[in-house]
Amino acid sequence: MLSVLQEDPLCRLDTLRFDHCGEDRLKPVVRKYSCELTLDTNTAQRYLKLSDSNREVTRVREKQPYPDHPERFDFCNQLMCREALTGRCYWEVECKGWVYISVTYRGISRRGDSEDSTFGWNDQSWILSCSGKEFSVRHIKSKTVLPPSSPSSPSSSSSSSSSSSSPSGRVAVYVDHPAGSLSFYRVSSDSLTHLHTFRATFTEPLYAGFGLWSHDSSVSLCSL
Repeated sequence: MLSVLQEDPLCRLDTLRFDHCGEDRLKPVVRKYSCELTLDTNTAQRYLKLSDSNREVTRVREKQPYPDHPERFDFCNQLMCREALTGRCYWEVECKGWVYISVTYRGISRRGDSEDSTFGWNDQSWILSCSGKEFSVRHIKSKTVLPPSSPSSPSSSSSSSSSSSSPSGRVAVYVDHPAGSLSFYRVSSDSLTHLHTFRATFTEPLYAGFGLWSHDSSVSLCSL
C-alpha cells in the first residue's frame, strides 16, 4: 500500500493520514499551489460559449460570432486557458457531460479533426476523459480506462491509477512541471481520490485545455 501511495505526487508534499484524508487535511497542503486560470476566448471553437467572466464554457448548438484568430480551434470542440504553467500548479473544475480535461503545449494544431489537433491523441497533450460513465486517460496512442474503485479508498493497484464509481462532478489537476508529473484527482465533499499520474519530461510551458464532446456539456473553473 505504501508503494502505491508514493505514486501520488501529493503524498510527497506533507505527511498525510489517509484514514482521515479530507478537505481539512489535504486541501490546505495543495492550496498553496492553486493557480487562477482564465479561458482564452481566442482559442475557443465556435460552438463553445463562454460565461462567468470566462471561467465557464458550455457546448451549444448555436455558432458563436467569434472573430477569426490563428489560435482558434476550427473544428475540434476545444479551447485552452491563457496562463502558462511552468512550476507547481493546482486547479479544480466542475464537469458536466462528456469532457476532456487536458494539459497541452501551446503548439498543438488548431486545424481540422486530425489526431494532431485533438487533445490526448498526440505528443503535445495529455487528457483525463470524463464520459459520465467512466474515467480514462490518454497520451498519443495509449489509452487506459481507469477501473472502478471505492471513492473513499486510495488505489490498491500497483499502477499509478485508481478511480471511483461516479466519473461526473469535480476533478482536480496537479502539475509539477520541473518534476515532470501530471496528476488527476476526483474531488468529493471530504476528500481527493487519486485517479492517474503521467510522468513526462516537459520541455515547454504547459496550458490547461478542455474538450467538450457532448451537446450541453460544460466545464467550470472552480474558485479555491
